[in-house]
Amino acid sequence: MNDRPLVSSIIIFFNAERFFEEAIESVFAQTYENWELILADDGSTDGSTALARGYADRYPEKVRYLEHEGHQNRGMSATRNLGIRHARGEYIAFLDSDDVWLPNKLERQVTLARSNPSAALIYGKSLYWESWTGAPEDSQRDSIPDSYVPADTLYSPPALLLLCYPLGEALPPGPTDLFLRRDAVEKVGGFEEGFSKIYQMYEDQAFLTKFYLDFPVYVSGECWDKYRLHPDSCCATVSRSGNYDRVRLYFLTWFENYLNRRGIADSEIRSALDRAFFPYRYPLLSRARKFLGRARRLPDKLRKMVKRR
Repeated sequence: MNDRPLVSSIIIFFNAERFFEEAIESVFAQTYENWELILADDGSTDGSTALARGYADRYPEKVRYLEHEGHQNRGMSATRNLGIRHARGEYIAFLDSDDVWLPNKLERQVTLARSNPSAALIYGKSLYWESWTGAPEDSQRDSIPDSYVPADTLYSPPALLLLCYPLGEALPPGPTDLFLRRDAVEKVGGFEEGFSKIYQMYEDQAFLTKFYLDFPVYVSGECWDKYRLHPDSCCATVSRSGNYDRVRLYFLTWFENYLNRRGIADSEIRSALDRAFFPYRYPLLSRARKFLGRARRLPDKLRKMVKRR
């Protein structure tokens, strides 16, 4: 096996002109040099298409431009799958078009992949990046949140499925942080293309769910990327739209059907799924539980108030 395996870096984009070049340049800045860059266009109508084509023309040995037939807009999952189908590398690393990689990202992840050959997925921590605005009030807001998953650990399936959101409470990784074996990506069937339009907020969670069920995952405590926080991101847009519960229910229903199709009856997974479904299937009982929980906490709050006086 090559000691310097090829890594297929995939950036999908749709009208990403504002931040796109910065993302691309962070790939060129990698200390690890055996990579290819796939720029997969989801039907952009701004200047990002010309920017991507320009990079492919200038660096044909490193960069390829892809688009859907007829320059269609087909959604994030279909566009990630387009990149996956054309990837030549032993490994795949995604980079969202508004984020950036730190220079040692690929170097460290390749090293960890070689040290943990059973791991089909490697991820670490992300810096939540607010200082990019240059505004004085944002200069001290960058943070690396605790994922609440013990780091520097190889997890057997389905441990992370139970630990991480959306079934657990731990912080899941974002696409920009992922480093994956291409053979494993192909075995799980890539991304679920039903997660399009408003549902694409969960496209990465559906993909990760399939990984957590089938493959060991190595979680590092290192930070390798900057996750740009801005009001036009997918998550921010869905949150503002008021569709969060609708999108979450869509994911839970998909996951239940996925388990049924595969005949997976693991009691821990099924119990976690039932708990996640509870507010949607029994809304009155769920609200009553929340009310009772607040009522139980009230005496503690009163006692604390009395002590302060």
